[in-house]
Amino acid sequence: MSTADAVDREVAWLTTAGDGLPSLLTGAGGPWGSIQAYQPRTPGRRNTYVIVLRRQIHEKRFANVRRMPTYEFVLKLIWPLTSGQGRAEDDQRAFDSAVDKLLTRIGGFPGDKSHGGRFLSVAEDPAYVTVRFTDPEQTMPPEAEFHAEITYFADDAEITG
Repeated sequence: MSTADAVDREVAWLTTAGDGLPSLLTGAGGPWGSIQAYQPRTPGRRNTYVIVLRRQIHEKRFANVRRMPTYEFVLKLIWPLTSGQGRAEDDQRAFDSAVDKLLTRIGGFPGDKSHGGRFLSVAEDPAYVTVRFTDPEQTMPPEAEFHAEITYFADDAEITG
């Protein structure tokens, strides 16, 4: 484990299925067509996307040789109007439901906030997850999709040296 693979480790957690938490990918019965690390150059259209980014690394140093990285993860969410009903309200409700499943998976299991041992803890210090929805009026007409961003922090295992 290193700071370089943190985004990939988080994607591995978000794409896990069959563990008792909501599955997120459509292939496993979830609402999201794609969950990937890093921003693609040309994202596909007409697909539900979660793009996992890391906005910051905070590195706490102590005892001269010990350090603990903390990451600020950012999930960019893209949800196209896909209901086929012609009602944007139905797509917004479906988006809300998909975001709820994502929040449940980020929250992890009671008593284990390590995302399956991939991190020391996730969304524990600080103990909040923030969802910011973009105003639908800004994205509905030109792109026919809804956008949101989820931010939260993860503490990594201690690194020595």
